[in-house]
Amino acid sequence: MNVIVVKDYDAVSKEAFAVMKEVVTNKKDAVLGLATGSSPIGLYKNMIQDHKDNGTSYAQCQSFNLDEYVGIDRNHPESYWTFMHENLFKGIDLPEDKIHVPYGSTKEDCEGYEKAMENVSVDVQVLGIGGNGHIGFNEPGTPFDSVTHKVDLKQSTIEDNARLFFNGKIEDVPTQAVSMGIANIMKAKKVLLIASGEGKAKAIQATVEGPKTTDVPASALQDHPDCILVVDEAAASLLKK
Repeated sequence: MNVIVVKDYDAVSKEAFAVMKEVVTNKKDAVLGLATGSSPIGLYKNMIQDHKDNGTSYAQCQSFNLDEYVGIDRNHPESYWTFMHENLFKGIDLPEDKIHVPYGSTKEDCEGYEKAMENVSVDVQVLGIGGNGHIGFNEPGTPFDSVTHKVDLKQSTIEDNARLFFNGKIEDVPTQAVSMGIANIMKAKKVLLIASGEGKAKAIQATVEGPKTTDVPASALQDHPDCILVVDEAAASLLKK
Protein backbone atom coordinates (compact mmCIF):
# COMPACT_ATOMS: atom_id res chain seq x y z
CA MET A 1 0.00 0.00 0.00
CA ASN A 2 1.14 3.50 -0.84
CA VAL A 3 -0.19 5.77 1.93
CA ILE A 4 -0.11 9.49 1.13
CA VAL A 5 -0.82 11.76 4.09
CA VAL A 6 -1.78 15.38 3.38
CA LYS A 7 -3.06 18.23 5.52
CA ASP A 8 -6.80 18.37 4.96
CA TYR A 9 -9.75 17.34 2.79
CA ASP A 10 -8.99 19.85 0.03
CA ALA A 11 -5.46 18.49 -0.24
CA VAL A 12 -6.82 14.92 -0.26
CA SER A 13 -9.12 15.81 -3.16
CA LYS A 14 -6.32 17.43 -5.16
CA GLU A 15 -3.95 14.51 -4.60
CA ALA A 16 -6.66 12.01 -5.58
CA PHE A 17 -7.40 14.03 -8.70
CA ALA A 18 -3.73 13.90 -9.71
CA VAL A 19 -3.97 10.09 -9.66
CA MET A 20 -7.22 10.13 -11.65
CA LYS A 21 -5.91 12.57 -14.25
CA GLU A 22 -2.79 10.51 -14.84
CA VAL A 23 -4.96 7.45 -15.55
CA VAL A 24 -7.30 9.30 -17.94
CA THR A 25 -4.46 11.14 -19.69
CA ASN A 26 -2.53 7.92 -20.32
CA LYS A 27 -5.57 5.96 -21.48
CA LYS A 28 -8.29 7.85 -23.33
CA ASP A 29 -10.75 4.95 -23.03
CA ALA A 30 -10.10 4.26 -19.35
CA VAL A 31 -12.65 2.31 -17.35
CA LEU A 32 -13.43 4.18 -14.14
CA GLY A 33 -14.72 2.46 -11.03
CA LEU A 34 -16.56 5.14 -9.08
CA ALA A 35 -17.84 5.59 -5.54
CA THR A 36 -20.47 7.72 -3.87
CA GLY A 37 -20.55 9.26 -0.41
CA SER A 38 -18.93 12.40 0.93
CA SER A 39 -15.30 11.29 0.43
CA PRO A 40 -15.02 11.55 -3.40
CA ILE A 41 -17.07 14.76 -3.84
CA GLY A 42 -13.93 16.92 -3.83
CA LEU A 43 -12.25 14.63 -6.36
CA TYR A 44 -15.28 14.92 -8.63
CA LYS A 45 -15.28 18.72 -8.31
CA ASN A 46 -11.64 18.77 -9.40
CA MET A 47 -12.47 16.52 -12.38
CA ILE A 48 -15.27 18.87 -13.46
CA GLN A 49 -13.12 21.99 -13.08
CA ASP A 50 -10.25 20.43 -15.01
CA HIS A 51 -12.63 19.36 -17.77
CA LYS A 52 -13.88 22.95 -18.06
CA ASP A 53 -10.48 24.60 -17.80
CA ASN A 54 -8.26 22.16 -19.67
CA GLY A 55 -10.61 20.10 -21.80
CA THR A 56 -9.67 16.75 -20.28
CA SER A 57 -12.12 14.43 -22.00
CA TYR A 58 -14.01 11.40 -20.76
CA ALA A 59 -15.81 10.88 -24.07
CA GLN A 60 -14.16 7.50 -24.70
CA CYS A 61 -14.32 6.33 -21.07
CA GLN A 62 -16.91 4.25 -19.32
CA SER A 63 -17.78 4.01 -15.64
CA PHE A 64 -19.00 1.35 -13.24
CA ASN A 65 -20.30 2.40 -9.85
CA LEU A 66 -19.79 0.34 -6.74
CA ASP A 67 -23.28 0.25 -5.34
CA GLU A 68 -26.86 1.46 -5.11
CA TYR A 69 -29.63 1.32 -2.54
CA VAL A 70 -32.38 -1.28 -2.84
CA GLY A 71 -35.96 -0.04 -2.94
CA ILE A 72 -35.23 3.52 -4.01
CA ASP A 73 -36.21 4.98 -7.37
CA ARG A 74 -33.33 6.07 -9.60
CA ASN A 75 -34.77 9.59 -9.68
CA HIS A 76 -34.94 9.85 -5.88
CA PRO A 77 -32.71 12.73 -4.71
CA GLU A 78 -30.67 10.38 -2.52
CA SER A 79 -30.22 7.55 -5.03
CA TYR A 80 -26.64 6.97 -6.09
CA TRP A 81 -27.72 7.35 -9.71
CA THR A 82 -28.83 10.90 -8.88
CA PHE A 83 -25.76 11.52 -6.72
CA MET A 84 -23.39 10.65 -9.54
CA HIS A 85 -25.21 12.81 -12.08
CA GLU A 86 -25.39 15.79 -9.74
CA ASN A 87 -21.79 15.53 -8.49
CA LEU A 88 -19.94 14.39 -11.61
CA PHE A 89 -21.69 13.24 -14.77
CA LYS A 90 -23.48 16.54 -15.52
CA GLY A 91 -20.12 18.31 -15.45
CA ILE A 92 -18.04 16.11 -17.75
CA ASP A 93 -18.47 14.58 -21.21
CA LEU A 94 -18.85 10.94 -20.21
CA PRO A 95 -21.54 9.52 -22.53
CA GLU A 96 -24.75 8.49 -20.79
CA ASP A 97 -24.68 5.06 -22.44
CA LYS A 98 -21.24 4.41 -20.92
CA ILE A 99 -22.49 4.99 -17.35
CA HIS A 100 -23.23 1.88 -15.28
CA VAL A 101 -24.82 1.93 -11.82
CA PRO A 102 -26.23 -1.27 -10.30
CA TYR A 103 -29.98 -1.38 -9.88
CA GLY A 104 -32.59 -3.78 -8.59
CA SER A 105 -32.92 -6.25 -5.75
CA THR A 106 -32.81 -9.77 -7.16
CA LYS A 107 -30.11 -12.36 -7.72
CA GLU A 108 -30.69 -11.86 -11.46
CA ASP A 109 -30.04 -8.12 -11.11
CA CYS A 110 -26.72 -8.84 -9.42
CA GLU A 111 -25.80 -11.38 -12.08
CA GLY A 112 -26.69 -8.85 -14.78
CA TYR A 113 -24.22 -6.33 -13.34
CA GLU A 114 -21.56 -9.02 -13.19
CA LYS A 115 -22.21 -9.81 -16.85
CA ALA A 116 -21.85 -6.13 -17.81
CA MET A 117 -18.40 -6.15 -16.19
CA GLU A 118 -17.17 -9.56 -17.34
CA ASN A 119 -15.15 -8.28 -20.33
CA VAL A 120 -14.05 -5.06 -18.63
CA SER A 121 -10.88 -4.28 -16.71
CA VAL A 122 -11.28 -1.32 -14.36
CA ASP A 123 -8.27 0.99 -14.67
CA VAL A 124 -8.83 2.86 -11.41
CA GLN A 125 -11.31 2.03 -8.66
CA VAL A 126 -12.22 4.95 -6.39
CA LEU A 127 -13.16 3.99 -2.83
CA GLY A 128 -14.26 5.67 0.33
CA ILE A 129 -14.20 3.74 3.59
CA GLY A 130 -16.81 3.34 6.28
CA GLY A 131 -16.09 3.88 9.93
CA ASN A 132 -16.43 0.10 10.33
CA GLY A 133 -13.98 -0.56 7.49
CA HIS A 134 -16.51 -1.28 4.77
CA ILE A 135 -15.67 -0.61 1.12
CA GLY A 136 -18.54 -0.31 -1.30
CA PHE A 137 -21.32 -1.70 0.84
CA ASN A 138 -19.25 -4.73 1.77
CA GLU A 139 -19.92 -4.73 5.49
CA PRO A 140 -17.80 -6.56 8.12
CA GLY A 141 -18.07 -10.29 7.60
CA THR A 142 -18.25 -10.10 3.79
CA PRO A 143 -16.09 -12.85 2.25
CA PHE A 144 -13.08 -11.62 0.29
CA ASP A 145 -14.19 -13.70 -2.72
CA SER A 146 -17.60 -12.00 -2.91
CA VAL A 147 -18.94 -10.61 -6.20
CA THR A 148 -21.95 -8.34 -6.84
CA HIS A 149 -24.55 -9.14 -4.20
CA LYS A 150 -27.41 -7.78 -2.12
CA VAL A 151 -26.38 -6.50 1.31
CA ASP A 152 -28.16 -5.88 4.59
CA LEU A 153 -26.68 -2.61 5.84
CA LYS A 154 -25.28 -2.46 9.37
CA GLN A 155 -27.01 -0.11 11.80
CA SER A 156 -23.86 2.06 12.00
CA THR A 157 -23.89 2.49 8.21
CA ILE A 158 -27.58 3.41 8.21
CA GLU A 159 -26.96 5.97 10.96
CA ASP A 160 -23.98 7.49 9.11
CA ASN A 161 -25.99 7.80 5.89
CA ALA A 162 -28.96 9.33 7.72
CA ARG A 163 -26.67 11.98 9.20
CA LEU A 164 -24.87 12.75 5.94
CA PHE A 165 -27.55 12.42 3.28
CA PHE A 166 -31.08 11.96 4.63
CA ASN A 167 -31.39 15.05 6.85
CA GLY A 168 -31.00 12.89 9.92
CA LYS A 169 -34.15 10.88 9.15
CA ILE A 170 -33.00 7.35 9.83
CA GLU A 171 -36.40 5.98 8.86
CA ASP A 172 -35.82 7.23 5.28
CA VAL A 173 -32.54 5.36 4.77
CA PRO A 174 -32.86 2.08 2.84
CA THR A 175 -31.72 -0.94 4.85
CA GLN A 176 -30.37 -2.88 1.87
CA ALA A 177 -28.12 -2.20 -1.10
CA VAL A 178 -26.65 -3.91 -4.14
CA SER A 179 -22.86 -3.75 -4.11
CA MET A 180 -19.90 -4.95 -6.09
CA GLY A 181 -18.07 -7.55 -4.04
CA ILE A 182 -14.57 -7.39 -2.66
CA ALA A 183 -13.35 -9.68 -5.45
CA ASN A 184 -14.63 -7.15 -8.01
CA ILE A 185 -12.74 -4.34 -6.29
CA MET A 186 -9.54 -6.37 -6.09
CA LYS A 187 -9.60 -7.00 -9.86
CA ALA A 188 -9.10 -3.29 -10.61
CA LYS A 189 -5.66 -2.39 -11.96
CA LYS A 190 -5.34 0.49 -9.49
CA VAL A 191 -7.27 1.25 -6.30
CA LEU A 192 -7.58 4.83 -5.01
CA LEU A 193 -8.99 5.02 -1.47
CA ILE A 194 -9.86 8.43 -0.05
CA ALA A 195 -10.42 9.17 3.64
CA SER A 196 -10.57 12.25 5.84
CA GLY A 197 -11.48 13.08 9.41
CA GLU A 198 -10.94 11.50 12.81
CA GLY A 199 -14.00 9.32 12.31
CA LYS A 200 -12.06 7.28 9.75
CA ALA A 201 -8.84 6.95 11.76
CA LYS A 202 -9.60 3.56 13.33
CA ALA A 203 -10.67 2.11 9.99
CA ILE A 204 -7.53 3.41 8.26
CA GLN A 205 -5.27 2.06 11.00
CA ALA A 206 -6.96 -1.35 10.81
CA THR A 207 -6.80 -1.36 7.00
CA VAL A 208 -3.11 -0.51 6.82
CA GLU A 209 -1.56 -1.97 9.97
CA GLY A 210 -4.08 -4.49 11.30
CA PRO A 211 -4.45 -8.15 10.37
CA LYS A 212 -6.13 -9.04 7.10
CA THR A 213 -9.60 -10.04 8.23
CA THR A 214 -13.18 -9.98 6.98
CA ASP A 215 -13.96 -8.03 10.18
CA VAL A 216 -12.33 -5.10 8.33
CA PRO A 217 -13.28 -5.54 4.66
CA ALA A 218 -10.82 -2.87 3.49
CA SER A 219 -7.94 -4.91 4.91
CA ALA A 220 -8.24 -7.08 1.78
CA LEU A 221 -6.49 -4.22 -0.01
CA GLN A 222 -3.24 -5.22 1.70
CA ASP A 223 -2.92 -7.79 -1.09
CA HIS A 224 -3.62 -5.39 -3.96
CA PRO A 225 -0.57 -4.75 -6.19
CA ASP A 226 -1.32 -1.03 -6.78
CA CYS A 227 -3.32 0.50 -3.95
CA ILE A 228 -3.02 4.19 -3.10
CA LEU A 229 -4.55 5.58 0.10
CA VAL A 230 -4.87 9.37 0.18
CA VAL A 231 -5.73 10.47 3.72
CA ASP A 232 -5.63 13.67 5.71
CA GLU A 233 -3.73 14.08 8.97
CA ALA A 234 -6.82 13.37 11.06
CA ALA A 235 -7.60 10.08 9.27
CA ALA A 236 -3.92 9.08 9.55
CA SER A 237 -3.65 10.03 13.23
CA LEU A 238 -3.59 6.42 14.55
CA LEU A 239 -1.03 5.09 12.06
CA LYS A 240 2.14 4.08 13.86
CA LYS A 241 4.50 4.11 10.86
